[in-house]
Amino acid sequence: MESLFVSMGVVALAEIGDKTQLLALVLAARYRQPLVIALGVLVATVFNHAVAALVGSLVASYLGDHVLTWILAISFLFMAGWTLIPDKVSDAEKEAKGRGGVFLTTVVTFFLLEIGDKTQIATVALSARYQDVVMVTLGTTAGMMLANVPAIYLGDVAAHRIPLSLVRSLAAALFLVLGILALLDAVGVF
Repeated sequence: MESLFVSMGVVALAEIGDKTQLLALVLAARYRQPLVIALGVLVATVFNHAVAALVGSLVASYLGDHVLTWILAISFLFMAGWTLIPDKVSDAEKEAKGRGGVFLTTVVTFFLLEIGDKTQIATVALSARYQDVVMVTLGTTAGMMLANVPAIYLGDVAAHRIPLSLVRSLAAALFLVLGILALLDAVGVF
């Protein structure tokens, strides 16, 4: 259960102010179909994070525990710094609307924008750490939904009331703690 709850918390915090959350806000403001957009985010996230968790688990199975611990420590420390950098949604992403309607537009744009994103990389690292593809995927997906569904339904109100710099700082602190714990594990303190 630890893998589920840690994955959920890490990704929920990392997603706040992230470009995919900003995309969810833009889609919600433009199309005003919050349930359809939330379902699109869910489908995109499940597929994206399942692949990321599988990759993390496979990478972990090929590396020795010591090498993996060092890679995870460095990854979490990198994520701590990256989380502090605010994301922006480009004009092309704001204008994305395919022939498949709002649901398909949400699934495709959210899936593609999530590739190489903080939360996807965190999913790879968490899966490598916990070696539990299902629980990490469930946790990271729940974290994405915890961060995005309120943004979808509350739109601009939430965007202006949540101090994103504070949330980014908290997320960075969480990644920093995970990185330090992994470093301590790598040097044999634990």
